Amino acid sequence: MSTRANRERVYVNEATPLHEAPILAPEDAARANLYGVIARLFYAAPDEQFLATLVNARAETPGAASAQEVGQGGPLDAAWRALVEASRSAFPVKLNAEHTTLFVGTGKAAVTPYLSNYVLRHQSDTPLAELRGWLDARGMARREGVTEYEDHIAGLMETMRYLIAVQHGSLEDQRKFFERYLYDGAVSFCIAVTDSPQASFYKFVARFTRVFLDIEKNAFSIG
Repeated sequence: MSTRANRERVYVNEATPLHEAPILAPEDAARANLYGVIARLFYAAPDEQFLATLVNARAETPGAASAQEVGQGGPLDAAWRALVEASRSAFPVKLNAEHTTLFVGTGKAAVTPYLSNYVLRHQSDTPLAELRGWLDARGMARREGVTEYEDHIAGLMETMRYLIAVQHGSLEDQRKFFERYLYDGAVSFCIAVTDSPQASFYKFVARFTRVFLDIEKNAFSIG
């Protein structure tokens, strides 16, 4: 077996739990938790079991220690409650159709989930190749059988979760990955989802994601 095949393979675990192992500091477990939830929602439409998990979650954002606003009526708390309420009336069949229309499509998706498309400035830019190099240097790669490219929104969210919860990366490493490969493209992606007439449930997912990422951006900026 090749060296690469022995490396940790990371992408999205469809069974991403709402609670991480207790080996992390509470605030880091909370952050990793939210990255995992977002990754799961954008990777595939939530099934009945995952919807039930969301609906039965406590009213506050899972891992409230991740942001000062949470538990105090802040924007992340409000966006989470809106997402939970949207989950109560959601039907998996309709969500699957919405997810396919938005992010997969037949021919061309309504909104591309590949974030490199939102950050290209010049034809010579190679953000996907740079991302693959970053992952390779840290022993990470797509799991075998995963067809989506590494710059898929779900893959990048899962990479952040993995960097925090599994590799215990330093805040500086987290910040560099977040700012170089995730934030700008994800914000543009969330705006595109929110503005899309084909989006219904995923508007709530995008709004929650945007608020969470803005909080992360601010936290990284102040160290």
